[in-house]
Amino acid sequence: MVTTSETTQIITQPKIEESVEPSIKRWFKHLCYLPASSRYFSKQDKQAIADAVQQAEHGHVGEIQVVIEGHIPVSQAYKQNTRLRAQQLFAELGVWDTALNSGVLLYLNLCERKVEIIFDRGIRNATNEQVWQQICEAIVHKLKKQQYQQAVVIGVQQIGEVMSRFYDENMPDQSNELGNAPIILN
Repeated sequence: MVTTSETTQIITQPKIEESVEPSIKRWFKHLCYLPASSRYFSKQDKQAIADAVQQAEHGHVGEIQVVIEGHIPVSQAYKQNTRLRAQQLFAELGVWDTALNSGVLLYLNLCERKVEIIFDRGIRNATNEQVWQQICEAIVHKLKKQQYQQAVVIGVQQIGEVMSRFYDENMPDQSNELGNAPIILN
């Protein structure tokens, strides 16, 4: 498990057996990317996202973790795409380790302007990929309009709606197993 703070940097080697085609273009793009997450997300935006996560988690046992990353670490960008990076963070941040396997990671990569949603096995069989793809498309649509905070908040709300349909409202919520604040990396 990784302990996070406002200045957290997660730089590790991926432990995922999947592989993607190595890409010099992707590596160079991430090498040249200037960290700008603070330009896109102010403290008020981060608080609005945390509030949206708290609201989206209300009434069910699902847990949502938001990770906003400027770029994939250069040491990994050659062999790792956004999907693999999201899976790596899903594991390292312990999103998979919720009591009822109810964790969902919303990952935004600002350099590639891509969104990934990784969800735990507890919810995998009750939903289909199309539902999650539609949420990603809605987020990307807002990002293209440079409505960054709204994009994340809408995505979190839609994930909360999917989870509230899946999880029985009568199931007792264990607690807030994952923090509500978004994790901002580089």
